[in-house]
Amino acid sequence: MKVLLINGSPRAEGNTALALREMISVFEQQGVESELVQVGQLAVRGCMACGFCAENGRCVFNDIVNELAPKFAACDGLVVGSPVYYASANGTLVSVLDRLFYSTSFDKTMKVGAAVASARRGGLTATFDELNKYFTICGMPVVSGQYWNGIHGAAAGQARQDAEGLQMMRTLAKNMVFLMRSIQLGKEKYGLPEKEPFTLTNFIR
Repeated sequence: MKVLLINGSPRAEGNTALALREMISVFEQQGVESELVQVGQLAVRGCMACGFCAENGRCVFNDIVNELAPKFAACDGLVVGSPVYYASANGTLVSVLDRLFYSTSFDKTMKVGAAVASARRGGLTATFDELNKYFTICGMPVVSGQYWNGIHGAAAGQARQDAEGLQMMRTLAKNMVFLMRSIQLGKEKYGLPEKEPFTLTNFIR
């Protein structure tokens, strides 16, 4: 079992990192390998719908997105963490995820996804909802914790005072491990669900 964690914060030691490391501590206890990659400090442009990835299997911009692609393909679970900016995820992270999910053609079915948001006060649930959409569009089960996955703190390190938020991260990590292992057993016994040929219905014909 392996989990890839993507930190969308520009601060390597901020509250988003603190939350993700709380999850990593559980993964270590459970014998699950994990890797944390910080992307929020990088200059990453958005998708320009050029179609290069469809023909070449990788994004036309050879940056962190292409570096993350094989890690994403190899992992059993993906955790995406973001600070809250204007009640939404960090724009750099959104650019990374847009291009990462769009440019990779491997089957993501039954990889487990989890979203984590950190904020001074509000906007957590809006960001949480935004991030979960990346998982649900491609057949990735969304793991839940004991609440909406968020932690509070303004200055770096303040999230250590959010005892409930830290507990939420540990619960989320435990549930993620359980779900990944359960899916692995299910795949071994039953295989993946059979897929119908994709039906595309456009609103304008």
